[in-house]
Amino acid sequence: MKPRIVFMGSPELARVILAAIAEVYSVYGVVTQPDRPAGRGKQLTPPPVKRLAQDLGCQILQPKRLKDPENLEILQSWAPDIILVAAYGQILRQNILDLPRLGCINVHASLLPRWRGAAPIQAAILAGDAFTGVSIMRMDAGVDTGPVFACEMIPIEETDNADSLSSKLAVLGSQLLLKTLPGIIAGTAIAVPQTETGATYASMLRKEDGLLDFSHPVRELFNQVRAFFPWPGTFLLWEGHPLKVLKAYPLDGLKNKPGMRSVYEGYPVVHASDGALKLLEVQPAGKKTQDGKAFLNGARGWKEN
Repeated sequence: MKPRIVFMGSPELARVILAAIAEVYSVYGVVTQPDRPAGRGKQLTPPPVKRLAQDLGCQILQPKRLKDPENLEILQSWAPDIILVAAYGQILRQNILDLPRLGCINVHASLLPRWRGAAPIQAAILAGDAFTGVSIMRMDAGVDTGPVFACEMIPIEETDNADSLSSKLAVLGSQLLLKTLPGIIAGTAIAVPQTETGATYASMLRKEDGLLDFSHPVRELFNQVRAFFPWPGTFLLWEGHPLKVLKAYPLDGLKNKPGMRSVYEGYPVVHASDGALKLLEVQPAGKKTQDGKAFLNGARGWKEN
């Protein structure tokens, strides 16, 4: 008899994992974040997982606070044998962790114990890690501190940003979970306790984290642009307004005063402590995304004497 599965997740990464699980197992219920305003019109928009759950005909719960007693009552009524979690966005308290007989199993987008926490994909890029991966773990009361059933590694390419890397890890996480789940259900899979050696924590991101500080090395800035795309995004101040930097490239050794603006190969450039950041794609305040060369056509005074 197949177990009754409840899935918890919200963004696109979680949707991909839910889709893979639903091809093999019946998913009874889905817990996801509430609909939120999005886009220029601020229209109420469901998370990607909700859209798929509706197509699958699952029971859906969208609590503002999962810890409220009425939400526990709903989960108890669903009687899950196992709860699968992927980028849900809220902490699971002990009463929920204890609810399913097979436990709560998390697909975490890092090689634990490195980058526990809310933003592991962004943290790996920001730190300049050469590799990352996914871990299948049994959840406990800590933040991503539970024992690990399996993990798999992939390289981080220089062309990767948080969006592209998330897509890769979603597929990898789906595949690894489907490999691991039969053993968890049968009780034969062994979860190995994490070591604290090499443990790091990836804090939740804030919009203000996107400000580029050109007193830093250019490779750090390049990683920041990649790590924070599409959210929270990176920006610098230009004519008193934020200029979003969507795509950039590091020019090692192209030295000048940090923060100095210039032009290189027809693109706008801002100098860092040890090189310069070439702005390939930008978005001025109130305007559409532009190629760096196109931006320069209307950016009189960009180059400083």
